[in-house]
Amino acid sequence: MKVTVIGTGHVGLVTCVTFASIGHDVIGTDVDSEKIELLARGISPFYEAGLEEAMHTETSSGRLAFTVDAPSALREAEVVFICVGTPARADGEANLVAMEQTASQIARHAQDDVVVVEKSTVPAGTADRVRTTLQREGKGLRFHMASNPEFLREGMAIHDALEPDRIVVGVESARGLDVLRRLYAPLLEAGAPLIVTDIRTAELAKHASNAFLALKISFANALARVCEHADADVTTVADIMGADPRIGRAFLDAGLGYGGYCFPKDVAALKHLSERFGYPFPLLGEVERVNDEAVAAIAAKVREALWNLEGKRIAILGLAFKPDTDDVRFSPALALARLLLAAGAHVVGCDPRAASGAKEEVPELELANDVYEAASGAHALVIGTDWTEFRGLQLAALREVMTYPLIVDGRNLLDPSDFVGSGFWYYPTGRPPVIPEPSRSGGGVDGSEPASAPRQPTPLW
Repeated sequence: MKVTVIGTGHVGLVTCVTFASIGHDVIGTDVDSEKIELLARGISPFYEAGLEEAMHTETSSGRLAFTVDAPSALREAEVVFICVGTPARADGEANLVAMEQTASQIARHAQDDVVVVEKSTVPAGTADRVRTTLQREGKGLRFHMASNPEFLREGMAIHDALEPDRIVVGVESARGLDVLRRLYAPLLEAGAPLIVTDIRTAELAKHASNAFLALKISFANALARVCEHADADVTTVADIMGADPRIGRAFLDAGLGYGGYCFPKDVAALKHLSERFGYPFPLLGEVERVNDEAVAAIAAKVREALWNLEGKRIAILGLAFKPDTDDVRFSPALALARLLLAAGAHVVGCDPRAASGAKEEVPELELANDVYEAASGAHALVIGTDWTEFRGLQLAALREVMTYPLIVDGRNLLDPSDFVGSGFWYYPTGRPPVIPEPSRSGGGVDGSEPASAPRQPTPLW
């Protein structure tokens, strides 16, 4: 089939590559000419595991191309996917200006009987607005609206696109359903489940899914606060909860909270939509509050451990909002960096992929090339993103270069048992700390006589 994808961000580019890889002829277009120039040269404007390699394969095969000439990309399309941004306004409402502009462009340049598919995450009822714009500006052409929300995880997007746990299509016509069935035929034949519903239900399902995942994360973080007071281990509690198939273990990891482009935006958008319908949905407001609290709690833990933050050097390992991506949008690690900087600390960060993006977001941030450079002279080291690369920290090497041997684990990435006898003060999240016993000379940060997981943290002053 001939497919046009409008918008080549995280969702749009993965959509382009996915449909090309299952045999369709795909053209990706975007108003950002610099981005299209990069894509035409085989360079992805962002990091996503396996994406650039797959893009090279499909452009070489001739099934995938990119252009800034949207009119030409639309003329022969049988199906058009809208993958433009829908950022949150100040009040949480989704900004749908790009949706309207894209609908106008499709109406002016697409052929008759084309299927127009929302791939962007939009509030329920958006398709009605898009359809109205198509009818007003389409000069009598027939358009078939559909919704096909994506459920991609950054860092796993190619895998999720080619091996989806469900394909959701909201349609209003037999023509729309037929086109989407043919489009997804290779994945359906491979066993991907297809859920067919009306458009508004499909639109709402995406917001509901992301909001519920955010709820699970906030629940785990609120539970971590309780565990720290109760002297319990939140990770084990989550394991026990997750063993129940009605609950599941995914998204119950306590830490710095959720970030990225989707969860904050989608929780706010669903909350705003609900309020517009007359239901305030107070639970979503609490999800947001607890998420903000998670970052503040780690900042407070660093302050408690160091007493005063002014003039202290603090290293943050991991700056992306999650591992396996260079995306720093709404990154909890950067939110933590801002709090520490505002308190007078000197903050140095290290990340395998997201360092340059983090520097653009937080210019005051110092960057280091590796963990041990970041830790050099540091009074504390904080795990901000749970990259696999940070699991194998060499404690002896860190002890050698740090001013204070103190680690605050904002992601519970490390094993507390590794710190017994290490001389480190180790503060996880929602779990008992591991700290050395005070020396006979009155204590201090010298690592003498370590104790395994004392039941209450001991002040460092």
